[in-house]
Amino acid sequence: DDIREMLRAGSDKVSINSAACKDPEFVRQAARRFGSQCIVVNIDPKRVYRPGADGSDEEFWEVHIHGGRISTGLQAVDWAQQVEQLGAGEIVLTSMDCDGTKDGYDIPITRAVNEKVTIPVVASGGAGCPDHLADAILEGKADAALAASIFHFGEYTIRETKQIMRSRGVPVRIDESI
Repeated sequence: DDIREMLRAGSDKVSINSAACKDPEFVRQAARRFGSQCIVVNIDPKRVYRPGADGSDEEFWEVHIHGGRISTGLQAVDWAQQVEQLGAGEIVLTSMDCDGTKDGYDIPITRAVNEKVTIPVVASGGAGCPDHLADAILEGKADAALAASIFHFGEYTIRETKQIMRSRGVPVRIDESI
């Protein structure tokens, strides 16, 4: 019902996170009902270490829900593949380790997810400058990069960011009227 109401209100896409982890079948039902193109699953991984088979610590990107407060035990790359199979049309990947730091995106997890799914992946969490957005696309293989603070606090304009990204070889549309 909530998805239907958001679409009726004019949304093109609806983002699902905690509900998808709690009930993966919900993603399939939503995609069948409304189309994969409008179902976006947000994945919020945190880097954790667990004992490996050889006794050494092994890096693990664990999916978290409820704003990063609750761990799910799900491995982020596996979960990304699963939501794609369930019918999600896009993933927004927000590194809980990088979110709000302005130190750049988590390039390794971004690249790892992008190499395992065919649907678009939007990098999120960590943008501190336009070069970070370009890095997410060029190094992390993201299809897009989400940024908030750098624009909200007036550190960079969208036009300036696009010009820097273009100079790095990222194809961007620049509206000359801005």
